This record gives sequence, structure tokens and C-alpha cells, in this order.
Amino acid sequence: MVSAYLELIRMRFLMMLAYRVNYYSGIIIYAINIGAYYFMWKAIYGDAETLSGFTVLQMTTYVAISWMARAFYFNNLDREISNDIRDGSLAVQMTRPYNYLIVKMMQGFGEGLFRLFLFMAPGMVVVALIFPITFPTEPERWIVFFIMIWFSFLINSQLNLMTGLFAFFVENNEGLMRMKRVTVDLLSGVVIPLAFFPLWAKSVLEWLPFQAITYLPSSVFTGRLNGVEVWQALLVQVIWVIVLIIPIQLMWRSARRRLFVQGG
Repeated sequence: MVSAYLELIRMRFLMMLAYRVNYYSGIIIYAINIGAYYFMWKAIYGDAETLSGFTVLQMTTYVAISWMARAFYFNNLDREISNDIRDGSLAVQMTRPYNYLIVKMMQGFGEGLFRLFLFMAPGMVVVALIFPITFPTEPERWIVFFIMIWFSFLINSQLNLMTGLFAFFVENNEGLMRMKRVTVDLLSGVVIPLAFFPLWAKSVLEWLPFQAITYLPSSVFTGRLNGVEVWQALLVQVIWVIVLIIPIQLMWRSARRRLFVQGG
């Protein structure tokens, strides 16, 4: 069974490889986004050396690594699940000897690996040639960062699974999917680092999974978190991965019962 799931990762990677030209153009688009945020933050800083604990150089690095990390953990599993539910193909897949949700996660991971090697890595090289970015010099920080964006992928994919499964309970979850995407980008720290949110908002967001997707890994990468803070950030991610399993399983059980009742 493990080999079957690994084959799914390989198949999705090869499928994405067929459309690699689209991702080369995506590097340019991401570079433009990063450039827009770079000049915006440069104007905001003005003559100031730091804002909310970020130096100008840290902010530039944070923006670049946040967008490039997004290239790895981003996927459309919610839309894929929603389409499977609407066209009825999910009922067929549920009769097969594998776990449907794990299959989607493996397919998403295959896509993520493609984006890591052919989007994120070359994209960082391109961006580093254009904008002033500092990379960590400690190998340990790089290792922890890649572990953390793996957990970012898991948490973001879990949120996508839940959003996709909502198609079982509503006639059309298109609006929910769009709202989820905007919410994740905003509250995870891609658009604005959480350090710039009001104190009351930061207190609320600390109890939500969004910071574990972008803000915490990027803060580790830029050196804003050090020592025990790094391991605390990693622990937050691990806890959210475990916690989110519960609502996913509850929704999946309810969805299966709903499908069986409707199917007779």
C-alpha cells in the first residue's frame, strides 16, 4: 500500500512536469509580486531602520521567502475534491482499496515537490539576483526551515480537505474556497507579517492555525526566531497537524453517511 501511495506522488510529479512552462512563467509573476511588496515596504519604512522588530533587510527576505514557500505548500485539493463530489467520481473512488483523503494528500505532495524543485528553488535564485536578500549561514536553520514548510504543506492541505468536503453539505462551495484562499494569504502572514497586526488580533491569531503556515517558518528563516523559540514554533505546527485531523475525520464520516443515504 505504501508503494501505491508513493506511485501517486510520482505520477502527479510527472503530470505537473508536462505543464512546466506554465510554472516558468509563474516565477516571473511571483518575482513581480515580490517586487511590488518590496517597493511598498521600502516606502513604508522611509528613513526608519526597523518597524515591529523587522529591519528592511529582514522584511525583504521575509517577503521573498514567504512567497516562495507558498509556491511549495499551495495546492488546489479543495477544488479537486469539490469537482469529484459534483461529478460523482468520488463515489467510484470510495469503492477502491485505498483511503481517498490520503490519496489526495499524496497527489498534493507530488505537486508540492514539483513546485519545490522547478518553481521555488529557481525562483529564489532569480529573486536573489534582483533584490537584497540574506540567506541563513547555519545549515541547521535550513534543515529546520524545510521541515517547517513540510508541516506548512500538511496544515494548508488539511484546510483544503475540509473546504473541499464542504461540497457534501452545500450546493456550491465556490465562494467558500475563494474566501479560504484570501483568509490563508492574509492571516498566515504572506500579505502582512503578523507582527504588524494589532495586539488583540495577534492574540486571536495565536490560537488559529494560519500563523503556522507562513509566519513561523519565515520568521525562523529570517532569524527573528532563535534558540528555543524555533522549537516552540515547530511544536505549534505539529500540534495543529494533529488537531486538524479530528474535524477532517468527523467531516469525512458525516460525508460518507450522507453519500450512502443519498445513494440508497
